[in-house]
Amino acid sequence: MPAHPDSNIHSEATGPAKALVEKHRAEQPLKLYAGWFCPLKLIKHPVQRVWLALEEKQIPYQYIEVNPYNKPESLLSLNPRGLVPTLSCPTDPEPRPLYESTVILEYLEEAYPTHNPHFLPQDPYERARTRIWIDYVTSRIIPSFHRFLQYQPGEGESAVSDAGLDKARQEFLDHLKAWTKEMHPDGPFFLGSGVSLPDLVLAPWAVRLWVFDEFKTGGLGVPSEGQGGPDEAVWNRWRKWVSALENRKSIQETTSEKEYYLPIYKRYADNTAQSELAKATRAGRGVP
Repeated sequence: MPAHPDSNIHSEATGPAKALVEKHRAEQPLKLYAGWFCPLKLIKHPVQRVWLALEEKQIPYQYIEVNPYNKPESLLSLNPRGLVPTLSCPTDPEPRPLYESTVILEYLEEAYPTHNPHFLPQDPYERARTRIWIDYVTSRIIPSFHRFLQYQPGEGESAVSDAGLDKARQEFLDHLKAWTKEMHPDGPFFLGSGVSLPDLVLAPWAVRLWVFDEFKTGGLGVPSEGQGGPDEAVWNRWRKWVSALENRKSIQETTSEKEYYLPIYKRYADNTAQSELAKATRAGRGVP
């Protein structure tokens, strides 16, 4: 039986992320089972969202790296599906798991109320509005990211003039603009001066937008400064947000070296990846 195409993924975090892993190997009641390459497997389960939240709040935790082809028994006993991230939560009479990233983010917000920053507004209306735009990331932006990344020219279409690729790119950019228009006008983050849940939910994809310049003819397509036409203010706000993210210590320390992401993303760009996310995108199905 041929090897699964993802079986040669590098086995552990590298660069700054590896240094952070080493700091969190010691036993702790709260345990994060994680795979460094996430968010490349499932939309609902990107590890970096949760990792960012733990670092931003400075909550003590143990990091346990999970190889998708050699999952530890401690994870499988908690979560037989072996999903990452899985958070082993210190509950009585024994630890219990959580494994959907947005659920974990809200758990950390509620279970550790004395750990700042707080990721959701106190006002009930603003909390509800914030959840709308969190859902927009999961239901609109990220699926369009992967449709754009996995797009392949049709028969007879050239890579230079491909209307289908342009359509996929524009769909993605339109979703980014719609989300950006809902940001706090000054920011730099979505809700204002501090990091919040909308930032954490989109961040793992926002800091990897280089993949389009790497693999897609015409690149990402965000206009250069001063070239945004009637949307110039929106794109200026977008660039301000991305810059604030990229310079955030938590982002830098939870990101591995680019060379190890490249072969994984190339499989998505070539539309040959075999993750559930890649299969769902090819089939035109909803979020896996």
